[in-house]
Amino acid sequence: MLKTFKKLIRDESGATAIEYGLIAALVAVAAITGMTALGTSLEGIFQGISGQLNSAGTGTGT
Repeated sequence: MLKTFKKLIRDESGATAIEYGLIAALVAVAAITGMTALGTSLEGIFQGISGQLNSAGTGTGT
């Protein structure tokens, strides 16, 4: 029984799994943050293009 308890204390596989989980969560947060910023930037670009196309269609181009 004592050997089993000592073996259980020395086992670090659970700690490694937790570390990998934390790393995966950090990568996911970074990816979401980056994609949100990129999406906002792309939205502005497409709105600008849409405005130019609308003004070209009505003949009031700049």
